Amino acid sequence: MFLDRVKIWVRAGDGGAGAATFRKEAHVPRGGPDGGDGGRGGSVYLRVDAGQTTLRDFQYKHHFKATPGGPGARARRHGKAGDDLILDVPPGTAVVDDESGGLLADLVATGQQAMVARGGRGGLGNTHFKTSTHQAPKHAQKGEPGEEHWLRLELRLIADIGLVGLPNAGKSTLLAAVTAAQPKIADYPFTTLEPNLGVMELGEDDERRPTIADVPGLIEGASSGAGLGHAFLRHVERTRVIVHVVDGSSMDPAWDHEVIREELLAHDPALLDKPILVAFNKIDLPAAHDAWPAFAAARRAEGRETIAIAAATGEGLDTFRTRVADLLPSAEELKAPPEPAGVVVHHIDSMVDGFVVERDRDGAFRVRGKRIERIAAQTNFDVDESAERFQRDLERMGIDAELRRAGVTPGDLVRIGASELEWEPTPWDDA
Repeated sequence: MFLDRVKIWVRAGDGGAGAATFRKEAHVPRGGPDGGDGGRGGSVYLRVDAGQTTLRDFQYKHHFKATPGGPGARARRHGKAGDDLILDVPPGTAVVDDESGGLLADLVATGQQAMVARGGRGGLGNTHFKTSTHQAPKHAQKGEPGEEHWLRLELRLIADIGLVGLPNAGKSTLLAAVTAAQPKIADYPFTTLEPNLGVMELGEDDERRPTIADVPGLIEGASSGAGLGHAFLRHVERTRVIVHVVDGSSMDPAWDHEVIREELLAHDPALLDKPILVAFNKIDLPAAHDAWPAFAAARRAEGRETIAIAAATGEGLDTFRTRVADLLPSAEELKAPPEPAGVVVHHIDSMVDGFVVERDRDGAFRVRGKRIERIAAQTNFDVDESAERFQRDLERMGIDAELRRAGVTPGDLVRIGASELEWEPTPWDDA
C-alpha cells in the first residue's frame, strides 16, 4: 500500500525541575542556596531523508515522544538536557497542524528539517532567587512542559513530469515505455493503485534526467472525493509538466479530455497554468486512428498542444520525448525542487505576553496566555513561597485585576493551562 497521508502525535520532553537545596558543610553555617537548574527537554524534529518514498514508517506507530530533561541537584549541578527526537520523512512532505489546519512546514530538500515540538525549558534552581533581603529561598521552578501536537503528514511526490488521465488510458504503459520503471500493467481500469516513479532519458545529447510519475487514474468527481484517484490529485501539484494521456480508442475521447481538465481545475486552478502536453494514446487501434483528426483539430482550436502516440508499440515516442524536452527547464533549474518548496512557517504568537480571561462552560474562569501558562506550569503550589510568588505574578501582570473585573469571588475555580486553582483573596488585601 502506498501510504501518503498519516496522522501522528508528537510530544517534546519536559524540562527538568530546578533544585531547592542548601549547602551543608562542616564549619559553614547558613551555607545558602545551591540548587542547580533543570535540563531542557528534547525537541521533536522532522527531517528529509531522500531514501524514503512513502510514509510507511508511520503506518503502525503514531505516537512519538522526546526525552525529558534531568532535574537539577545540589552543589549547583545542572540537569542533563533531554535527547532530541528526529523523525525521517520523504522529500515532498507537508506538515499540517491537525487542530488549526495551518501549514507548519513543506519539506523537500535532502537534510532539511523543521522543529514540530519544542522541548520545555528547565526550571531554575533556588540559587537564582536569593536576594539581599531573602537569603534562603525555598522557591525553585518546575520544568516547563514540552509542546505536543497532533500533526497530519501529507506526501506530495516531487516529479518533473506527471501523467494524468482516466483509468486505463495507458499511463502505466507509457511510463514503462519511456523509463526503466516496471509498473503493474493490465487492460482493465484501476490497475494502478499507487503512484509509480521512473527516470526518463531525453536523448544522447541531453544531460537532463527528469523524473516522471504515473498518477493513479482519476474519474469524474475525483476532486470532491470520488473514486480511487482523488487521494492522488495532490501529487500533481509539484510537477513541472503535466502529460494528459487520453485513450484515443474510447467512446468519446473529447469528453474524456474535458473530464480530467475539469478535475484539475476543481482541485487547483493553478494546475492548468503549468505546461500541459496532451498525449492521444493507442493511435495504433482503428478507433483511435479514426478519432484522431477531429480530436487534434479541436485541441488546436483551443490552443492546446496534442501529439498522437501508441505507448504499447512505441509509435510517436520519439516525438513525445522531444516535446517533453522542450517543455522542461534547463538542467540547472531541474536540479532544484519545483515550487512550492522548502517552506518552514514561523508563527508569531500574539499571546506571548498578553492574556485573556474567559468563562468555561461549567462557569470556571479560564486565563489564557502563553507566558502566564508557562509560569503556572513551572510553579510548585505545594511550596507556600512559590504559591505566593505566583500570586504576585498575577498582580504584576494585571491578571488579578482582570479576574476581579470579570466577577471572580472567593472559592471560584480558576484554570491556567493545566493548573486548577481555587480563588482566594491575597493575604495582603486586608492589610
